[in-house]
Amino acid sequence: MTARQTGRSRLLLPSASTFLLTLSLLQCIICLPSALAFAPSQRATTLHTKNSNARIIHHWHRPSVSAAAVDDDNDSTNDYSSLADSPTASLSADSITRRRLVLSLLATSSILPASASSALADTTSASSSSQLIGNNVESSSTRVIKPPLDKRQYETYTLPNGLKVLLCSDPTTTSAAVGMNVHVGACSDPVEIPGLAHFCEHMLFLGTEKYPDEDSFSKFLAANGGINNAFTDSEKTVYYFEMDASIPSRFASALSRFGSFFSVPLFTASATNRELNAIDSEHSKNLQNDVFRLYELEKDRVNSNHPYAKFFTGNKDTLLTETKRRGIDLRSKLMEFYEQYYSANQMSLAVVAPQSISDLKKYVDDGFGDIVNKGVRPPEEAWAYKVNPYEENMSLVPGRKTIMEIVPIQELRQVTVTWPVVFTSPEERAEFRLNKPDYFVSSLLGHEGVGSLLSYLKSKGWANALGSSDNADLSDFVTFEVTVELTSKGLAAVDDVCEAIFSYVKMLRETPIPDYVFNENLQLDELEWRYTTKGQPGNYVQSIVTAMDKFPPSLYVAGPRRLALRETSNTLISSDAPRTRFQSAEQREIIKTSCKDLISRLTVENSFLTVFSKSFQGKTKQVEKWYGTEYNIRSIPVSTLMVWENCAPAERFGMAYPRENVFIPSESGLRLKKNVKTNDNPKALTFDEKMKPITPPSVIRDDGKEGRWT
Repeated sequence: MTARQTGRSRLLLPSASTFLLTLSLLQCIICLPSALAFAPSQRATTLHTKNSNARIIHHWHRPSVSAAAVDDDNDSTNDYSSLADSPTASLSADSITRRRLVLSLLATSSILPASASSALADTTSASSSSQLIGNNVESSSTRVIKPPLDKRQYETYTLPNGLKVLLCSDPTTTSAAVGMNVHVGACSDPVEIPGLAHFCEHMLFLGTEKYPDEDSFSKFLAANGGINNAFTDSEKTVYYFEMDASIPSRFASALSRFGSFFSVPLFTASATNRELNAIDSEHSKNLQNDVFRLYELEKDRVNSNHPYAKFFTGNKDTLLTETKRRGIDLRSKLMEFYEQYYSANQMSLAVVAPQSISDLKKYVDDGFGDIVNKGVRPPEEAWAYKVNPYEENMSLVPGRKTIMEIVPIQELRQVTVTWPVVFTSPEERAEFRLNKPDYFVSSLLGHEGVGSLLSYLKSKGWANALGSSDNADLSDFVTFEVTVELTSKGLAAVDDVCEAIFSYVKMLRETPIPDYVFNENLQLDELEWRYTTKGQPGNYVQSIVTAMDKFPPSLYVAGPRRLALRETSNTLISSDAPRTRFQSAEQREIIKTSCKDLISRLTVENSFLTVFSKSFQGKTKQVEKWYGTEYNIRSIPVSTLMVWENCAPAERFGMAYPRENVFIPSESGLRLKKNVKTNDNPKALTFDEKMKPITPPSVIRDDGKEGRWT
């Protein structure tokens, strides 16, 4: 899943299980100093997503994070397993470091904060902010909420053709990044042509009417210190590039070239045939990748009539052999797909650059004003809330009350308990996105201190690691899961491991979660918000354009990076200022109610189980179609289900809620000691200023040969 510098895509596969799986693959060979920090990109994506993208904390944030996207054999390290924004359960300093390293390799599209993220999900509607935040809520301001330390200037607006735009002027840098999110993904592939959205993403970069040379854009970027890439997700396709923008005319030209991809692409016949080989090569290299193999089997549990069950990547068989056999003209279908879905009103653009807002507006108007608004409705309206994603006897692989036993390529042992969370309306989906109950619940399930689920499993010698996060993230459902990395002893006692998981969930359901748990999560989150600093512009624009599909304009930056986005049941937060507590009892109650709803869905009846182990080799009877993964489906005995349903109380296992954290800093008793003057007009250093030698140190005091450093 590398991403070539001039290339196109990568596959987003964010989840606790795939992340822990990848961690297991690298755990024995990667050990870096714990001082190595992970800089939030999107995804945050975390593995647990605080919507999106955000960062890594102890219970696996994923930003961003997100369903499946599709990667090609490009050569930058843009692998993702969703992660990204934001943006996971920590084992030790080295374990956290390894996770950070893996996530940074796998989730560059989110501030996963991953998420991740992953980081790294799709939207209920791309057409209006009111749909994204619920019909009963109005944003109190169009001012973009940003971190206190972020001194960049932002502006958001909509072009006459319906294209949503966010501009960020940063005069302290000479680098620029631009991202475009097209609100259509692999879920919209025609049934007869799996992989068409991914193929369209590949083809879009290969020449336009204004710049017909197939390599025009990549050569231009190479000459200006730039790179470009893209990825296809389940309900979106994101394109982006970075470059040196110290010369305004060159950056304006780059925007013109980039904009022409979305207004006048060529889709030449010669490029069509060549890119088919690239798609097939990408699929071939993934055949021995456990992340892809697991992901495809997870989708096999989905209702076959739901678009998430499709084969997203595509290969030469689906795109060439089968289309020829059926008498389908692939290039014609490709152009039909583009004409049907690539409309200005279903696109979002983010630009971070050193130029002023007024200059950036002119560049954007010139480069993207020609994109046609075809009045397209959000693609998910064709299926979201109409097709039940998890329906009995409608999937390739049975889900509930069964265990899927998978043979991995690598030496792995893990068990994952997955719960689908299905939404019935766009409003319900929007509530989940704003309240982020998965963040709070995964902080408890992923806790590792005294009385935690992991501490019990470790005391029994059953587990090495544990993570909790959301995984699939679509308009009409998400999946929430707990994954345990097992010891050999734990694999033999997998039923007991699952009983402990269900016992902890039972405690969440029957014993009210203490208020301090919600307060501490908010305090820690706001501390991170307080000290958030700008990272790489490429990761940042990916995070923003993903958030533009999910949040109203005021929350394009804050939405993936903050908790408790509602101030009241009818208003959203409107201040940049970090909070040290919930603004009101009502605000905290909104979060508590949302968490109760999520926990009520985490039942034995509603769960799927997946076990990964080499010990199943030679004992399986089934093979997955696209990756050749060997697996078994085994019904869970009724007696076992009854034990889980009537599991012992958590106290019997020594499990309890985390103790109150008295060490979280607050502003109580603080006073301002010194005012620090800041430069109100910061600018990037010129070339001559950068070349100016640093003043050498001078002797302040010389105590002679017998002197000592003090």
